[in-house]
Amino acid sequence: MNLEAFADLLTPRGQRALAEAGELTAADPVAAATRLRRTYDAALTSAALTQARLRDRARAKFGADAGRMYFTPHGLEQATRAEVAAHRARRIATWHEHTSREPDRPGPRVVDACCGIGGDLLALARAGCTVTAVDTDPLTAAVARANAEAFGLPAGVSVADAASVRPEEHDVLFADPARRTSRGRTFDPMAYSPPWPVVLDLFARARLACLKVAPGIPYEFIPGDAEAEWVSFKGEVKEATLWKGPAGVRRATLLPGGHTLTATGAEAPAGPVGRYLYEPDGAAVRAHLVGEVAELVGGRLPDPMIAYITGDTAVDTPWAARYEIADAMPFSLKKLRAELRRRQVGNVTIKKRGSAVDIERLRTDLRLNGDNSAVIILTRIVDKPSVLICNAPPPA
Repeated sequence: MNLEAFADLLTPRGQRALAEAGELTAADPVAAATRLRRTYDAALTSAALTQARLRDRARAKFGADAGRMYFTPHGLEQATRAEVAAHRARRIATWHEHTSREPDRPGPRVVDACCGIGGDLLALARAGCTVTAVDTDPLTAAVARANAEAFGLPAGVSVADAASVRPEEHDVLFADPARRTSRGRTFDPMAYSPPWPVVLDLFARARLACLKVAPGIPYEFIPGDAEAEWVSFKGEVKEATLWKGPAGVRRATLLPGGHTLTATGAEAPAGPVGRYLYEPDGAAVRAHLVGEVAELVGGRLPDPMIAYITGDTAVDTPWAARYEIADAMPFSLKKLRAELRRRQVGNVTIKKRGSAVDIERLRTDLRLNGDNSAVIILTRIVDKPSVLICNAPPPA
């Protein structure tokens, strides 16, 4: 879809084509295209069908809003999940309220330096921010503008390079640099677009700033004057966010519950395997808060280099999944298979940290047979390959 085809999609005729395409998302693509071509030209047919399918895919991130939004394939891939964007937008609005030099002004002026299709722009505007947004790609900027207009939200979107943004003229800088290249997803901040040095320059010049980055960002790329927050949604780490604020603070946040945990300097002791195993949420692991989680559950590390915690008492915490350990043994395929057969285990959930074992190959090699279920934890204990057999948790 090019800019001309997208503009056609926004006309009354294009909206009719899009509505008809939305009713055909489950149909065979060739049959759907053939049906639309009876009324519309090839370019509009292609644009409408593409947009309808993107909206269908976008429901996982945007819920009901997806049915009114517009997307590009790359923009949807990069876009923040709505619940995560709303959390970040609320923090920005509250953060500005507490630090504003003009307390009577209703909301912060935010510049979105690489807005993409506008998912964060929508969240910021809904949180009461006045948003000015730019993107280097004309089509992407047009999509963002259309999304703001679809919900009647005030936002100015223009085509410009992030390097041209003047963060000094706004209350808050927000930037979500693209993390995909022509070869696919990149984990190297120097390959972001705009490149990391440009992003850091904007960050340094802003009074308040918020950067969305990949969860696996190397610590050496985190500015010294930044708070680093890792956000998990329903147990899956979604992003890291760098906030220009208290230097060196590390935070993990769990959504949708809104639980937050910050570094206190707690260090988890090492010790023998207990009755229960605790698997810390990935956001806590990324934020190097395993010691803090161990303190919450009164646990210890069977191996000081592995982020599994064990303890002797059952403690409920949103920060870790808990499993009751039935057996712990050095890893041996033959012995593990024999033990699972003895327990009549026919279904296993396999987890691992610090293990080189291929999970799918192991699942095949176990040749399971039985009516019972179990959770298998592959790990190291005092640097030795080990396996923990845990009772399957009750259904949620």
